[in-house]
Amino acid sequence: MLKLSVLDQSPISEGSTPMEALKNSTRLAVEAERLGYHRIWFAEHHDSSGLASVSPEIMIAHVAAKTSTIHVGSGGVLLPHYSPYKVAENFNLLENLYPGRIDLGIGRAPGGMPGATWALNDGARRDLNDFPRKVRDLIGFLNDQLPEGHQYKTVRATPLAERLPEIYLLGSSDGSAGIAADIGTPFMFAHFINPHGGSEVVRSYRANYRPSEWFPEPKASVCIFAVCAETDEEAERQASTLRYWMLKAAQGKSVLLPTLEEAEHFVPSEWEHEQMKENETRMIVGNPQKVKRELENLAAVYQTDEVMILTNIFDFEAKLRSFRLIAKAFQTGTFY
Repeated sequence: MLKLSVLDQSPISEGSTPMEALKNSTRLAVEAERLGYHRIWFAEHHDSSGLASVSPEIMIAHVAAKTSTIHVGSGGVLLPHYSPYKVAENFNLLENLYPGRIDLGIGRAPGGMPGATWALNDGARRDLNDFPRKVRDLIGFLNDQLPEGHQYKTVRATPLAERLPEIYLLGSSDGSAGIAADIGTPFMFAHFINPHGGSEVVRSYRANYRPSEWFPEPKASVCIFAVCAETDEEAERQASTLRYWMLKAAQGKSVLLPTLEEAEHFVPSEWEHEQMKENETRMIVGNPQKVKRELENLAAVYQTDEVMILTNIFDFEAKLRSFRLIAKAFQTGTFY
C-alpha cells in the first residue's frame, strides 16, 4: 500500500491573514491524521508575505499537541543558517515530548531572498560547502556519538532521547542526494520544485548509498503538488489558483494565493502560457481515480512506497476535500 503524506507551507490566501493560515494548517493536520496520512511536514520560508510557516519547530510542537498518531516534522529545517547543536537540542526535546512521532527534514536552500539570508546569519557568510559537516554534526549530537577528537565531543544535546527522529535530507537536485547517500540518510526529492531528472537522482542515491548505523538501507520519497475534486473540471478550476500563484511567485510578484475569480480571468502572455505549461509537470490535477493512478505511477517511477502531497489553492475547504478524496481513493482512513 502506498503511503500518503502531506507537506504544508501555511499559504496565505488573498483577503486572509497569517493567523488564519496557521489555524488552517492545524485543521489540515488533524484531518490528515483522521484520513490515515502517514506524516505531515511544515516548511521554512522567510520574509514572505504569502507563506506563514517560518519556524517548523514551533509548528511541530503545536500540531503534535493537537494530534496523537501522525508523524509531524520539518520540510525542512534549513541547516546552513543554524548551529547543528541547537537544532539537535530542539529535536531531542520534541522527540521526548512526542516519542516516535517526530521527523527531521533537513534542507540547504536559503528559504528566502538574499536579505533574509543575511539577516538569519546576522551578517556572517553562509558556506554551503560546510553543509555535509553540519549534517554529520547534527546526527552526532542527536545520537550522542560525536567522533573522538571532535571539538564538541564533551557537549551533549540534552535532553537525550531514546530514539533518533526520522531524518531526511531534502533536495531538488543530485547535490543533496549525493550528500544523503554519502552520509547514509533517507532522501526526499522535491518534484514540485524540479520535475526533471528526479528518478535518475534517486537511482544514483540508491546505487551510491553508504549504510550508516542508524539508516542501514536507502530510503527515498518524492513530493508533488496535487489537486483533487469530484470531477476533472472542478479540479482544474481549483488548481487555476495554484497555477497563477506559481507564475506570480516566479515573477517576484505577490505570493498571496489568488482568488478563483482572479485566476480564471487571468489571460497569460505567450511566455507566461509556456511557463504555465511547464509547471504542469510539477503537479497532478484531476478526479480521485486519475489522481490515484498518477500518484501510483509517480511512486513507480521513483521506486518509492511513499508520496508527499502539497496543495496550495485559494479555497481551504476545497483543499480539505482534495485530501479527503485522495485518501478515500486509496482507502487509507476514515471518510465520514
